[in-house]
Parts: sequence; structure tokens; C-alpha cells
Amino acid sequence: MATVHLPAALKDYAAGNRRVDVAGGTVEVVLSALGQAHPGVGQRVLDERGALRPHVNVFVNGESIRYLAGLATPVAERDEVWILPAVSGGG
Repeated sequence: MATVHLPAALKDYAAGNRRVDVAGGTVEVVLSALGQAHPGVGQRVLDERGALRPHVNVFVNGESIRYLAGLATPVAERDEVWILPAVSGGG
């Protein structure tokens, strides 16, 4: 199982949990399984086509999947998957 870390804004959609253990061989499978177990999380992370929403960043073991293989990024046993909202701003 991989551990998915959720931002505070999503914990209420995952029964109050900030960490959820999920099985899967790729980020896509992990996020799909997470969405099945916690539909509110799935709706906020993936769009209706199953693509990652633009304001969501996903990291596997500290590496952004945008620079890896995207949703096809492999996820192994005991990997850490982080879902983080995009941060914008300026000054």
C-alpha cells in the first residue's frame, strides 16, 4: 500500500483523515481507488475525464508527477503520494 497525504481542505471528504493507505501501481490507479473510497476527494482531484485538475499538484516521494510520467507515474509499496493545492500569488 502507498500512503496518500491529503491537504487539510480535503480531510473532511476522507472521514477526517489526512493520510489514507491505498493500493495501486500508478498514480492513476491510486487516485481512482482513493476516489472510489472517498468520492468527495476524487471529485476535487480529478475532473470528469479522469484528468488531474489544474489547481492540484501530486508528488510521489517528493517528485512532481508533472516532471515524471504524469498519471502513469509508478507507485510502489510504501511510496508516499502527496496531494497539494497549487499555490499562486505574487507581489
